[in-house]
Amino acid sequence: MTCVFVQVRCKPGKTYAVAEAILLEEKHSEMYSTSGDYDLLVKIYIPDGADTGRFVNDLFGSIPGIERTLTTITFSAF
Repeated sequence: MTCVFVQVRCKPGKTYAVAEAILLEEKHSEMYSTSGDYDLLVKIYIPDGADTGRFVNDLFGSIPGIERTLTTITFSAF
């Protein structure tokens, strides 16, 4: 499995609705509210053999209220 972190910028006033929609998908490991340029930080484990870009796009692309995402792919844990 590949671990990715996705930062999510929400449209103003939509953070809680976006977080709830992500929770309903049940594809994440952890999710946090954050300060700064992005509103949410979502930790996801991508199944082996799955296309990471498609997985992330399918998960976040259909959720209304998302303005932008930033995906960070991890390589190893220390």
